[in-house]
Amino acid sequence: MFPVGGCRADASQSHHDYPASDIFAKVGCLFVAPVNGRVDEVTRVDTWDPKTNRGPDRGGLSVSIVGVDGVRYYGSHLSAIAPGIRPGVIVRAGQTLAHTGKTGSARVTPPHLHFGISWPTKPNMWWIRRGAVAPQQFLNSWHHGGQLSPVSTVAKTHRTYGADNGCRSYC
Repeated sequence: MFPVGGCRADASQSHHDYPASDIFAKVGCLFVAPVNGRVDEVTRVDTWDPKTNRGPDRGGLSVSIVGVDGVRYYGSHLSAIAPGIRPGVIVRAGQTLAHTGKTGSARVTPPHLHFGISWPTKPNMWWIRRGAVAPQQFLNSWHHGGQLSPVSTVAKTHRTYGADNGCRSYC
């Protein structure tokens, strides 16, 4: 499913410095689970400081899930996390995870959902979680009712990525 519901949303067709998409939507739109899965990580406190602009803090409030397909889906810059959303909770496609917003580095941009696709990792590997596979073709499909799956692209990208020795760009 397209990860923004309840209002108009437009996904960027490119992203700076690493593969992801900013889905522009007003504050308070629904961030929904794109697939059935399990909540992986939840960030409930916005610690971003524009003076330091630390990579781990840029997302502000965020939620990631690992789908039954084995892919991690991440959304950040949220205004509020939905009640009951915490690590380990099972979610269904279309279930509300949070609401779009302007937290983290989005405080200085138009409101949007930062959306990333990657493979599951150990906790706090933010440089993978924020996006490792360009999501645009999948978002475009889902926005038009399609069901294009990122599974094979994620697997191929993970193999190509190789050993993870830390953040490689826009750290």
